[in-house]
Amino acid sequence: MAHAIRFHKTGGPEVLQWEDVNVPQPGPAEALIRHKAVGLNYIDTYHRSGLYPMPMPSGIGLEAAGVIEAVGSGVTELKPGDRVAYANGPIGAYAELKVHPVDRLVKIPEGISFEQAASMMLQGLTVQYLLRRMYLVPKAGDTVLWHAAAGGIGLIACQWAKALGVNLIGTVSSEEKAKLAREHGAAHTVIYTKEDFVAKVNEITGGKKVPIVYDSVGKDTFMKSLDCLSVRGLMVSFGNSSGAVPPTDLGILAAKGSLYVTRPSLMGYVSKRDELVASANDLFAMVLSGKVKVGPRQTYALKDAAQAHRDLEGRKTTGSTVLLP
Repeated sequence: MAHAIRFHKTGGPEVLQWEDVNVPQPGPAEALIRHKAVGLNYIDTYHRSGLYPMPMPSGIGLEAAGVIEAVGSGVTELKPGDRVAYANGPIGAYAELKVHPVDRLVKIPEGISFEQAASMMLQGLTVQYLLRRMYLVPKAGDTVLWHAAAGGIGLIACQWAKALGVNLIGTVSSEEKAKLAREHGAAHTVIYTKEDFVAKVNEITGGKKVPIVYDSVGKDTFMKSLDCLSVRGLMVSFGNSSGAVPPTDLGILAAKGSLYVTRPSLMGYVSKRDELVASANDLFAMVLSGKVKVGPRQTYALKDAAQAHRDLEGRKTTGSTVLLP
C-alpha cells in the first residue's frame, strides 16, 4: 500500500485528498518508480479545477523524479536502481509510487539531483521547445516579450534567453519579482500591476516592438500582447493562468500587422521517443554547463499539495516548486 493525492470532484484545492492506493507491478514496457520529488505545475490546477477535464476519480500531476524499483517484461533500456524523471502522462505523479511507460522516462545524469530534475522537466522542456524548436525562434540580438517571467518557466527562460544573446522583456507583478527576473537574466522587466506593458515595450524597443511574445497568462494579456508585436510577429499562447482566451476574430491579426498565432503544447514536441531524449539532453546540458541554474525555490510535503496549490494560485510562489513524498 502506498499514498497518493487524488480528487473525486473538480473544484478548489480542498478537493485534493491524501489517500491509500494499491500500486500494481509494472506490465510490459513499464517501470515502477519510487518518487523522490514531484513537480508542481500550473497545468495541475487546470486538471483539478476541471478546465482540462479528467475522468473521475483521478490522480494528479505530470512530473516527477525517482528511482526505478522494478521493470516489466521486454524492458532493456532501463533497470532497477536507475535514476529517472518524466514530464508527461499518464497523469498521477502526486504519489509515492507510480507505474509509468518506459518510453516516457529519461535517465537523470550525474550532477543533477532529484529535486532539480523535478523542478525542470516540464518547465525546462517547455522553454527548450519554445526557444529552440518552434517554426520561428529568436536569434541573438532579438528582443522578445515573456509574460510571468518570475514563474518556474519564466526564470528558466530568462537564463536560457540570455545564454542565446536574446534580450528578454519580462512582465511580473511586483518589484521583488522584477528583481528576481533580472537576476536570472531578463534584460528588462515590466511590473504590469503598475505599468502598461504595451507602452513599456514600445519605449524599450524604440517603437519597433518585438517579433515574438510568449504568453502563458491567457485571457488577461492576449489582446494587449498583439499590440506588442512587430509586423508579421508571432504570438505564442501556451497557457491560461488567468483563464482561457475567448473566441477572437481572425481579422484582428491582419489589422494589427499580418500577425501569426500558435497554441503549442509540450507533448506536441516530445511525443516521439527520439524527440524527448534529444530535448532532455539539450536541457540537461544547459544545466550542467551552469548557463541555466534550476532548483526548487519552495518545497512542500506531498500530503500538503492542497496548500501548495493555494500558494501557486495566490501568486505566493516564485520559480519552481517541488512536493516531497
